[in-house]
Amino acid sequence: MSDFIYLASQSPRRAQLLEQLGLAFQRLLPDPAEDAEALEVVHGAEAPATYVKRVTRLKLQAAVARMKRQGLPAAPVLCSDTTVALGLSILGKPENDADAIRILTLLSGATHRVLTAVAVQSGKKTFEALSISNVTFAAMTRAQIKAYVASGEPMGKAGAYAVQGRAAVHITRINGSYSGIMGLPLHETSLLLRAVGVKI
Repeated sequence: MSDFIYLASQSPRRAQLLEQLGLAFQRLLPDPAEDAEALEVVHGAEAPATYVKRVTRLKLQAAVARMKRQGLPAAPVLCSDTTVALGLSILGKPENDADAIRILTLLSGATHRVLTAVAVQSGKKTFEALSISNVTFAAMTRAQIKAYVASGEPMGKAGAYAVQGRAAVHITRINGSYSGIMGLPLHETSLLLRAVGVKI
């Protein structure tokens, strides 16, 4: 049984959530030669759940290969990916301010889904889970959207917002996992880690 796990994510939010569980972990980040962004490309009219599970598996496989390639001590590897969906449309990370405004305009006054897939591999065992939550935004004015985008917070975030940040003032309802919306559903994650022998 390992006394730590690898977190294959650069997200400070996922690290914060693991710390909340009291887990010892080390980051297992992509090498400079790896094209991590290429793993997140949507394949045609891919369904949001299919997409987020596929991306998470690819990231996990890349992380496990990285661990072996670097000759690191064996330990469970945790990987997670989050996507935002409005209907069947996947709303990824905004490319620029104009794209963030477009995405937030779509979310304004509507209910969308946040899907977070989690996968853990230990040795030859792999376990996966999917958390789906519904988030409702109040109607936002153009000025409110522009002000939020100007804060810089939407960049690098699926759906162009952070639930734990300034966007919270526009959220009227959440049905599901708050930690899942942040990027790592703690209930599902704890079940997967226990399944590979991690003590929580």
